Amino acid sequence: MKLLPSALFLLLLLAVVSCRTSEQPDDAAATATRPNIIFILADDMGYGDIGPYGQTKIQTPNLDKMAEQGRRYTQFYAGSTVCAPSRAALMTGQHTGHSYIRGNGEVPMRTTDTSLAKLLKESGYTTGMVGKWGLGLEGTTGVPEQQGWDFFTGHLHHLEGHKQQADSLWRLANGKSTKVPVPAGSFVNDIFTEDALAFIENQKQNPFFLYVSYTLPHAELKVQDKYMQPYLTADGGSVFAPEKEQPDGNWYGPQKYPKAAYAAMVTAVDDYVGQIMQKLREQGLAENTLVIFTSDNGTHIEGGRTLADAMEAHKSSGPLRGVKRDLYEGGIRVPFIAFWEGKVKPGTSEHIGAFWDMLPTFTQLAGSTALESIDGISIVPDLLGKEEQPQHQALYWEFGEGGFKQAVRQGDWKAIRFYKKGQPERMELYNLSTDIGEQNDLAAANPEKVKELEQLMEQLRTPAENPLFQIK
Repeated sequence: MKLLPSALFLLLLLAVVSCRTSEQPDDAAATATRPNIIFILADDMGYGDIGPYGQTKIQTPNLDKMAEQGRRYTQFYAGSTVCAPSRAALMTGQHTGHSYIRGNGEVPMRTTDTSLAKLLKESGYTTGMVGKWGLGLEGTTGVPEQQGWDFFTGHLHHLEGHKQQADSLWRLANGKSTKVPVPAGSFVNDIFTEDALAFIENQKQNPFFLYVSYTLPHAELKVQDKYMQPYLTADGGSVFAPEKEQPDGNWYGPQKYPKAAYAAMVTAVDDYVGQIMQKLREQGLAENTLVIFTSDNGTHIEGGRTLADAMEAHKSSGPLRGVKRDLYEGGIRVPFIAFWEGKVKPGTSEHIGAFWDMLPTFTQLAGSTALESIDGISIVPDLLGKEEQPQHQALYWEFGEGGFKQAVRQGDWKAIRFYKKGQPERMELYNLSTDIGEQNDLAAANPEKVKELEQLMEQLRTPAENPLFQIK
């Protein structure tokens, strides 16, 4: 009998879970105190794209409910303004002034890099990932099996994640990333969700870490009819009309209604989140599972989507300035919602945090010893509301695409320094407490603060090891 790829995956899942469980300590009481952790990452979803952050035109009922019952963060930041370095910050606990991967490119994680999955696996967690990895291709040190993952279904290369349908995906088989076929016409995020649900269903005896890395709403604007329907009129037009059609013949596929399709893709993510939350309830895991939902960076203007679509039609950045590839708030400040039934303190948090905080947060929950070689600070005190939350001295980003630039946030002050031909060209300064939209540059009126934050930028970075990410 020939097994379908999904059936083969389930058999592998069951076999490895059995082995992993049998290797764990017998102290059931200790195990019971460690929560399961699910980290759900949208791809290029803007701060204002969902209801909890002010969206009124795109339907996100499951995320609305998650925010109502959980904890909604209003000042949380991605690791970077594009895919790979943002995910590297999540995995390593380092910001882009210290991490090895500081931009997009074919640069894998190294064996010497700190890996969140490795640390949780060492703490007795079964580690599973579905979706876009983007931190190591086949044959490199960055492949999932070398970075601590027990299970993986998804894309190794970030370019694979640009398309919403595929004829094959990568899966771990016999401990190695292997390309396997999937049914023709499959929408990959359906498969990611199915495998995430299967993973959860088989994790009753062992604490688990599940990283769900969707490829929505980036960037090929192609989506199932059921998600598109709410954004079409009775005669089949777009509720966001007028629309400018994305023609055929481009890297991204054609789309008659780019604005409607983008909205539908956000709603698709919301539906997938709802399925995961329902599975936790069905399996009796809601009271012992921390679920976090966020995005890897700000909203995109790709695949036929224009800046006007993002900023005016959808208001994807909400009150923020900028989009993906900017170091303005719209490029790096992201939605961030935490839910853990009966444990996470409900309400709104204004704590200033970032992706590099996830590693110390998750390892603390897993009972691991804190690492010294990271930039993150555990947000467990703020999540649970039981202790005083330590604060960052500052948050730092750097990014080389389209001209090198740096940003630092210290308290309410935010500075962005732009370079030209490898040399600083200008500095912009904003006070986010009164100017969340970064419209009033205060640099000329505050030379001492500019100097202070310039010095801080130098203190918070080391030169990039990889030539691809050095200042140019």
